[in-house]
Amino acid sequence: MEFFRDVDVDWMGKKWYFLGFSLIVTVAGILSMLFWHGIPLGVDFKGGTIVTVRFNQPVHEDEIRSAVSKANVKDARIQRYGPAANNEFMIAMEQSANENALDAGKQTIIHALDQSPMAGKYEVRSVDIVGPQVGKQLRSQALLATLYSLVGMLIYLWFRFELIYGAAAVAAVFHDTLFTLGVFSLTNTELSLTVIAAILTLIGYSMNDTIVVFDRIRENLKTMRRESMRELVNKSINQTLGRTILTSGLTFLTVISLYLFGGQVLRGFSFALVIGILIGTYSSIAVAAPMLVAYQEWRSGRGGKRLAAQPETGRRAKVRA
Repeated sequence: MEFFRDVDVDWMGKKWYFLGFSLIVTVAGILSMLFWHGIPLGVDFKGGTIVTVRFNQPVHEDEIRSAVSKANVKDARIQRYGPAANNEFMIAMEQSANENALDAGKQTIIHALDQSPMAGKYEVRSVDIVGPQVGKQLRSQALLATLYSLVGMLIYLWFRFELIYGAAAVAAVFHDTLFTLGVFSLTNTELSLTVIAAILTLIGYSMNDTIVVFDRIRENLKTMRRESMRELVNKSINQTLGRTILTSGLTFLTVISLYLFGGQVLRGFSFALVIGILIGTYSSIAVAAPMLVAYQEWRSGRGGKRLAAQPETGRRAKVRA
């Protein structure tokens, strides 16, 4: 199925617009992480207590917050859970003192509700407790999982293509990850374990989309030796544009439905995927491809030859045969 025929868009001619957009959002996200909201880690990573409560009648968040505040619980997060008709709320209280204090946090929240006009009008549906040591370990593991995935992809693309391809693809994926974290910070949306799973998913998705473009560039290098690298990359992106729109569009429809109708539990996960699908598709064209062109122009300025002119020897040549 072809959505586009004979597309002739000068993508590389718009690289400065792409660079400007990426810089504005990324710098804003970094400033937010450093000076404004920080990285909004959830209870999964900080340690604390989450109590899910269902009320027998409609209750406003401010009523719950007022009751919890009177019990000297500072910075508690109150969030509606599920459809409004269910009258369910999550009350999260961060705790970093010690393991015994975590169970006391649960009792504090329950005691605060019992001392309010809502006493006897609610039931505790679930209690989740995460210790500070576990939260610290989860943070380290999440960071290592992300770094290992980037290093592994760099090594694979170096072996399968060339080092510049791997560097460009990893730079694009790093851009996607930083962009997503920046948006989470700007919107003050908490990072949880499910969000980390979504970020790892979007890393794989973005890398796959980038490899499709790179593979077409490599094929065209064999048959379009007289054209400049800029023209060749433009043509390669245009040739794969239909496939990109089809796969990314269908995936985006799925994740936007998950975001709209998946409920509060999956909200952070689906939000990360919505951002990731869009920015992952964007970075394949606006980040990875311009890096290839910039590298070739830099090497040509030093009297180097085209990427296609490099002889392939040894094991890598056998793999590509």
